[in-house]
Parts: sequence; C-alpha cells; structure tokens
Amino acid sequence: MKNIFYILLIFPIIMSSQDKISGVIMEANEKNEPIGLPGANVYWLNTSVGVVTDIDGTFTIPYENGYTQLVISYVGFKTDTITITTPKPVRHWLQPTDNLDEVTINSRKQATAKSYLQATNVFTVSSDELLKAACCNLSESFETNPSIDVNFADAVTGTRQIKMLGLNSPYILIATENIPSIRGASQAFGLSFIPGTWVESIQITKGAGSVVNGYESIAGQINAELVKPLTDNKLFVNLYGASSERFELNTHVNTKVNDRWSTGLYLHGNMHNNEHDVNDDGFLDMPKYNQINVMNRWQYTNAEKGFVSFINLKFLNDEKETGELDFDPSTDKLTTNAWGSEIDTRRYEVSAKLGYVNPEIPYQSLGVQTAFSSHKQDAYFGLNQYDITHNSLYANAIYNSIISDSRHKIKTGVSYTYDHYDEFVNTADYERTERSVGAFFEYNYDNLDKLNVTAGVRLDNHNLLGTFVTPRVHARYTPWEKSALRVSFGRGKRSANIFAENQQLFSTSRTINIVNTTGNVYGLDPEIAWNYGVSYLQGFNLFGRKADITLDYYKTDFKNQVVVDYETPQEVSFYNLEGDSYANSFQVELNYNVFKDFDLRMAYKYYDVKTDYNSGKLSKPLVPTNRLFANASYETHMSNGDEGQWKFDATFNWLGEQRFSSTVTNPVSYQLPDKTPALATLNVQITKVFSRKFEVYVGGENVTNVRQSNPVLGADDPFGANFDTTFVYGPIFGSLYYTGLRFKI
Repeated sequence: MKNIFYILLIFPIIMSSQDKISGVIMEANEKNEPIGLPGANVYWLNTSVGVVTDIDGTFTIPYENGYTQLVISYVGFKTDTITITTPKPVRHWLQPTDNLDEVTINSRKQATAKSYLQATNVFTVSSDELLKAACCNLSESFETNPSIDVNFADAVTGTRQIKMLGLNSPYILIATENIPSIRGASQAFGLSFIPGTWVESIQITKGAGSVVNGYESIAGQINAELVKPLTDNKLFVNLYGASSERFELNTHVNTKVNDRWSTGLYLHGNMHNNEHDVNDDGFLDMPKYNQINVMNRWQYTNAEKGFVSFINLKFLNDEKETGELDFDPSTDKLTTNAWGSEIDTRRYEVSAKLGYVNPEIPYQSLGVQTAFSSHKQDAYFGLNQYDITHNSLYANAIYNSIISDSRHKIKTGVSYTYDHYDEFVNTADYERTERSVGAFFEYNYDNLDKLNVTAGVRLDNHNLLGTFVTPRVHARYTPWEKSALRVSFGRGKRSANIFAENQQLFSTSRTINIVNTTGNVYGLDPEIAWNYGVSYLQGFNLFGRKADITLDYYKTDFKNQVVVDYETPQEVSFYNLEGDSYANSFQVELNYNVFKDFDLRMAYKYYDVKTDYNSGKLSKPLVPTNRLFANASYETHMSNGDEGQWKFDATFNWLGEQRFSSTVTNPVSYQLPDKTPALATLNVQITKVFSRKFEVYVGGENVTNVRQSNPVLGADDPFGANFDTTFVYGPIFGSLYYTGLRFKI
C-alpha cells in the first residue's frame, strides 16, 4: 500500500517536463473588481494550439520558442494579443466591447450553463437561476431544474426529498464546495440546513461522478458553491414572508480585513408558528418550526505566493413540531392523548480548505480539504422515538499536474473519513464506527477539438466494507459543430443508514423488521451499484435564435441493495436484495431563446425503476413513470441609463400516475387504489429590480391549488394499526403566495 501512495504522488512530477505557460483571464464584476472569466479562448497566433479557461478563468497552454503572440478572445469582450518573450505566468483583464467606439456586442450569460467540452455530464446552475424561485434553502433550489425531482417524504414533517435518475438522495453525493456534507444523520433534513442565499452556484453531475470526491455516489453528484467574502456584497439583506405565515431573514455582512484576509458573517433565521388544516383531517398540513443558522467564513488570498484558503465555522439550531391540531408537547409527548412529533436538531461544523498553485509552475497545484461536524437530533413521532448523534471527520489531499503537455492532466491524492453513529430507536441502541482510508488517481485527456476522456480509479480500505476498488470513466466526443456525445460508467458503494434515511417510517404504526442479519451495518451488507449513461447535446439556431437539445439515458444496476419494503401493510422491512433492482432514466430537454430576453426550457422524463421484493418484482412506489416540465422566463432589458428591470418566471410540472405500496389487506376504509391520479402544478414569480442595490419579488407556488385530499391514512385513529403518513404524492396545503425583498451594497 505504501508503495502505491509513493507512485501516485511522484509519477506526475517525473512526467511533467515540457515548457508551458499558465495564467488567469479576468473580467470585472458589478463592483469593478476582477473575477475569473470561464470559457475564454486562449491560443497561439497562426497555430492550432489553444485551450479554454476553466470555471475560475485559469488556463495552461504549451509553449515553444517560436510562439510569440498569444491571442485571448471571448464573445462580448475585446480580443487581445499579448507578446510573449519568456514562459512566465499571464494575468490579463479583458475589456467589454461596449468600451469600443466602433461597435457594441451584448452577450447575456445563461442562468444554467451546459459544457460542450467536459467529459462529465455536468451543468452549472448560477445564482440568477436560483433567484427564479423563492429558494429559501437548498431543497427548494431545484424547482426550476428538470433533472432533479422534488417530492415530500411524508404528510407531517414537511421534508422535501430530491431524486435523480429515479433514485433518492442517499444515492447522490451532495457536497458543499466539494466536501461531502449531506450524509449520515443529515440525510433527511440536511438540504433545508443550507440557506439559498448562501449558495453562489450549483454543479449537477449525472452519473457516478469523479473518484476524487469519494466512492459513495451512484446516481450523481451535486456540489453547492457558497458565496465568497471577497466577492460577495458588503451587505446583503433578504426578507421573505408567505401566506402560510412563514417568515425568513437572511443577512450577509462581508469585510475586507486587509490585503489578504476577508471575512463574512452570514445569518439565517426562519419561523412558522401558525396552524393550518386545509383538508380538515385534524393534522397540521405543515409543521411549526424555528431555525437559526449562522456561518462565519474567512478567506485568505496570496496571489504572489500562490495560496488561497477558506475557513468556515457553522452553527445550526432547528426545532420542528407537528401532528394533530390539539397536540400539546407539555402534556401529550409520548402519550396517546394526541398524536404529535418534535424534531430538535443541533449541528456544529468546522471546515477548512487550502490551495497552493506553484507560481513558477502554475499547472502544478496542491489542495487540502478538512471538515468536522457534530450532529445531534432528538426526536419522537407519536409513540416512536428516534435519537441520533453523528460525529464525522473528513480529509482529502489532491495534487494536480500534467503529463508532457496540457492535453494530459492528472489528479491524485489520498482521503480519510471517520464516522461515529449512536442511535436510539424506541428501545434499541445502535452504535457503530466507520473508518476508511483511500487513494485515487484520475487521468484526463483533452484535445479540446474532438475528444475528452476522464478515467479514474480509487482504492479504499474500510473497517466495515472491506478493501475495494472503484473505477469510473467519462468520455466526450464532438462529431460536428456545437455537439457533445458523452458516455460514462462507474461503480459506487455505500453503507445504508436505514433509520436516518427513512425517518418517515416513524410517522406510521408499522413494525420494523431487519432481515438477513449477517452483515456489518445493522446486520445488512453494503449497497453496490454500477451506473451506465449516454448523453447527446446539440446546439443549433431555430428561426435565427439560439437553442439546444439534450437527450440522456442512464441505467443504474444494483448488485446489492438494502431493500426498503412497504409492501406488507402494517410492516416495513429492510433486507438485502435477492434478484434484480435497477433504475432506467430517459430525458429529453429543449432550451430555446424564443426572442430577446425570453427563454423557454421544456423537458420530458421517463422512469423505469423496479426492484425484486419478497412479494415479487414491482415498480418503485411513488415514482412517476412519466413527467413533463416547462419553465419560461422573461426579463426586460436593463439599459445603462435606466437600471429598472422586470423579471417574470413560470414553472409547470406534470406528474403521471405513481404506484402506491400495497394496502390490499387493510380494512376497506383504509385501502387505497393501486395508483395515484396524475397531477400538475404551476409556480410563478415576478421580480421588480429598482436598482442594482434593491429589488422586490412576489410569487405563488401551486397557484392552480392542487391538493391531495387524503395524505394521512388512518387520521381518525392515529394510534391504530393502519396509521400511515407516507402515501404522499402531491401538495397538501394548496396554493401558497409569498413576497420578499433583496437589498445589497
């Protein structure tokens, strides 16, 4: 093992010998401060040697003595030519073309950007896209995205659950600035613990993703980049209020301490203490809650020596109460007086990132990521108790370099994770410690013109899962102009946290059965799956306007899965897969700029998700086979003389029939049909931008007032054998309207 580590670390240094030039291409932000310009073309004059800047504006290009003129171009900016006499770092600021006397070219950046050049099927959701909805937290940030499904997990806790490729969020690696964050104890509610205003952008990757970030991802990866103290507004205030009497306050205060240190204090608070029972079933349609969320963020930048660092300190306190209208925790907790639930969560996080880029050899860099979190949840659901304490430590070291020239890039490094779980489930205690250490190597070939291949492998040793290899491959081929054909395959492995990931089961009267008790985690074996995918992106002009179409097909094939079986009424069983389990996902998406400043996005999605249960092969409950999506956005033009602007957004979702878990042996009054009805929802938002500093928005969710009439099965007898809150397929509350303001300096 030790020799493997040495080889991985020394190999890139041995192989990198040819002269190169690296640098960064910048543009000015709203405050006239330099920021990296992604996607700029950098090439040597009268040659075919060229590269494109990455997401932070950096590039590395081969250099020979005959190369003297370096050309830098980007649509909407003045093309510059730089004379190079010696291979030294380049730092260049492109000027917009509206500074020229001859001509002005206006270019509007897309709110959701898809790459034609990357091997992975990844797209970036910018802050502009996030503002198309209320986006109060990360779980609500995907309403305008057709690749992510947002569902309610049950009828009482108000938990929003996301899905990708037909699979629940535990099969998605969710990270904050490439540090895995929504996992373990935070899996059920963690998405609501990241305020939307803290998010600068989101990168969504379909398929197994990169080996650099770990071995657990199966369906895809979601990475949330947070706002930076150096580039965020000095002061930002967001106020939000909804017709449900939900209120929220977000405040950012950023300060530049000196030339190298900047810091930001980010405060988030939300509350909802009103009682709603629109369907008159005696249960709250949404929980009452209070949340305080604080983050202190430090940023260190030393461009001369090549260092950049971030330090984050976070604290969260979240309290939820739900259940019957007449439930009083002081007298009814864990009694049969009235059914109720309280979920109290306290979480601490400390994370640090250190990046170093060699000023003399810019294509060589080293990054170190570390994070510690302590998560404590105390909860009860009727007569069921569930408490969990999860302490987690994560460390990752990544070395980047090239082999021979910039077409051959590598990443290699080591990682370590530590997780300690202590769970109390009714009368049983479950405690375990998981430790893993691993090494990874990823090679990327990129000739920019036709082919890009990323191949990675990692070797991990886990105290409960054993020693195993994780391979992943992504490839992009460009058959003709404005096209990208991608293929991928990869393996994922994970231990299932059956209680933390399925907390909705406690809001039922079902008995819990764990079968096949020979494994190392709850007596169950680890989950193992292969993901295969093919995707095609084609850009074109339609009636003189830009458009693109994407076709995706992904298949996830489980070699083992912890099956969550609700098919026997009054029971929920966990057992290892015996037979087949797979998820097939097909999606076609069209983006079209209908006319200036009016964009239309439409998508159709088909799911085929089936598992061999003890009762036979069945489709996954509450997963629609067919889904339609449409989003339309329009904004008036903001001229230099008039900063006022209007923005209009509308999102339509249609969900086809979904299968209910079996209720055939229930009494007739507690039986449900085999499938749900189809349903459609419409969300709208209007934003008035008065200036670059101030804007007001109003909106509505589910404005067509679609409601599920019977979300709580057995609501008349919550302590009876047929009580179940997990049969939720649509909205419960009905229409919701909101308003808010944003102020920034």
